[in-house]
Amino acid sequence: MSGWLWALGGVVAASAIWGSVLFATGGFSSEPSPDLAGYAYTGDLCADTSMTPFENAHFKAKANTGTASKDANPQHSGAQLTSLDTMTCNVSFEQDGASSSAYSSTWLYNTATLHRKTDPAPEFADGYRSYEKQDTSVGYRVEAVPGLGDEAYLVTRKDEGGTSSGSYVILGVRDGWMTYQSTWSSYASSSGSSKQPTATEVATMLKTSATETLKRLQNSRSR
Repeated sequence: MSGWLWALGGVVAASAIWGSVLFATGGFSSEPSPDLAGYAYTGDLCADTSMTPFENAHFKAKANTGTASKDANPQHSGAQLTSLDTMTCNVSFEQDGASSSAYSSTWLYNTATLHRKTDPAPEFADGYRSYEKQDTSVGYRVEAVPGLGDEAYLVTRKDEGGTSSGSYVILGVRDGWMTYQSTWSSYASSSGSSKQPTATEVATMLKTSATETLKRLQNSRSR
């Protein structure tokens, strides 16, 4: 009997030690571990953003207008916080051969977020599907995009003619607890002679750029 009690006491003691280890390391934590799918934070998202698809479509980043950081183009920023890491890259483009007398504006806005506390999956799709529910003068079309991350959506503005040409297209990608959004916004007055890319062409550029950019963000962990 004494041997059995000794053995039982050893099991209890071992369990207590193991429990202490679990508490110390967060093994009993109710918070889920973030699935970052191999992505890593970078302080310069612009350096990892693939510009090739836009350059192939004859767009180039505008030259810096000054020496201050606010005049830089592209512009990047980022922050590492307790609950998430955020990265942004904004680029102002100009089209090759565009007339200097005609007004035009073309921007690419990229954001990448590493969610460390909350899984973005349950709300991700609805965040983009909500564009279709907006009761405004401008309508949007939303479609799923296969082959990018765990899920991806393309939002395209429906234009009803007018005196200008341009497009507004959003691509959103979720891969694990990483979310990425690339937004193209372009406007050109009717007096311009340069042909603007269609929404379909822009969508192809965004998807091609995102595919390469996300690969670079995964590889940045080893750099």
